[in-house]
Amino acid sequence: MKPQIIHFLHIGKTGGTALRTTLRKNKSKKYKYKFHRHNTTLKEVPEGEKVIFLIRDPLTKFISGFYSRQRKGRPRYNSAWGKVESKAFKKFKIANELAEAITSKEPKTKKEAINAMKNIMHVKSFYWDWFGNEKYFIKRIPDILFIGRQEKLNKDFERLKKILGIPKKVKLPTDKIKMHKNPENLDTYLTKTAKKNLEKWYAKDYKFLSLLKKRKLI
Repeated sequence: MKPQIIHFLHIGKTGGTALRTTLRKNKSKKYKYKFHRHNTTLKEVPEGEKVIFLIRDPLTKFISGFYSRQRKGRPRYNSAWGKVESKAFKKFKIANELAEAITSKEPKTKKEAINAMKNIMHVKSFYWDWFGNEKYFIKRIPDILFIGRQEKLNKDFERLKKILGIPKKVKLPTDKIKMHKNPENLDTYLTKTAKKNLEKWYAKDYKFLSLLKKRKLI
C-alpha cells in the first residue's frame, strides 16, 4: 500500500527544527513526510492530505523569536537582519524592553516598537498566517493528524511516534544547535506591562489556541 503524504507545517519557534531533524532520520511505513519552509500555509496543502504542526504559548514564542533573530539564527543558521530588524535591535536589547515599549508614552519609542513588532521575523507572525481564518481551519480539521505543544514536546512526541509507527527508542535531539534553541542565559523576564501588551498584541493567537482546545485538538 502506497504511504499517505503527511505535511509538516513549520511554525517558527515552536520546536519544529528538532522534530523535523528527527523525522528526516526516521521514516514511517504509513506516511511519506513532506517538509515545508516557514511560509507554507495550510491552503497550500491539498485537501485530503494530512498535516502536522507544533504550537506554543505566544509569550514564550515572542521571547524565543526575539532572541533568535537578535543573534541572526546563529549558530545553526546565519540569516541577515532586514533594515527594520537592524534598527530594532540597536534600540531594544532585551525582549522585555520591546514588549513594554508597545505602549510607551514617548511617541517615537512607541512607533519604533510597533514597527519592530511588525517586522522582526518570528515576532511578526500570527498563527492565522498559516491557517487563514476560523471557518477555513474548521473545514480542514479532518486533515489535521497531529498537533504538538512545544512546552511538552517530548511527551507529545511519544504520541506522534505511535501515529507514525516509528520505533519507541527514537528520541528528539538534545543538542542545542540541532534543536535550534536559544542559550539558557538570556533575560526572559517579562514585567506585568510587557505581558499585558503582548497578550493584547497576540490576542488572535490566543483565540486560535482556544479554538484548538474547544475542538479538543490539544
